[in-house]
Amino acid sequence: MSIYYDNLTKAVLDKSDSKDWMSASREWEIFDCVEDNTRSTICICGKEGLRYVFTIKNMLNGNLLSPIGSTCIKKFNDSELYDEASIWEKEFKLYHAVSTNSFINLKDSGLFSRKLLRKLYEEGAIKPTRYNNNDPYKDYQFLLDMFNKRNPSERQLSKCTAIILNSIIPFIKRKLKK
Repeated sequence: MSIYYDNLTKAVLDKSDSKDWMSASREWEIFDCVEDNTRSTICICGKEGLRYVFTIKNMLNGNLLSPIGSTCIKKFNDSELYDEASIWEKEFKLYHAVSTNSFINLKDSGLFSRKLLRKLYEEGAIKPTRYNNNDPYKDYQFLLDMFNKRNPSERQLSKCTAIILNSIIPFIKRKLKK
């Protein structure tokens, strides 16, 4: 392999209960992610220039490992871990779009995915309102249906925009400003 892979596996194995890579790599989950706009962070593997800096946590012993880049996250060969890393990155991109007052819509912006919508719903980004009969799942399901729909009507797109402006954007601002 490479020196980067060797550095990663050594660091992971040192903080894992298991002592083989296949078992040890399954012990970890993403604990946190921050964005380094200066790209001055160096991954535990030795690669420089990380933008998205992950902290992972061992589910068995509570050990933390950081900084980890998304390239190293891929090396765990865990689709759930990789999907979660991708969702974090999409959240940061959405935050930047919000902070620059970019026009954000559900279909054309490339900022949303089905998995991101699900995570936003699960984290409480879609709030109960009188328009969804105080059931945020209805708005989540509506957004998901519209995301999957080829040609939503103007009225449907307007409702998507209202949900994004009134629920998702304020949530993203609060979450990522931390």
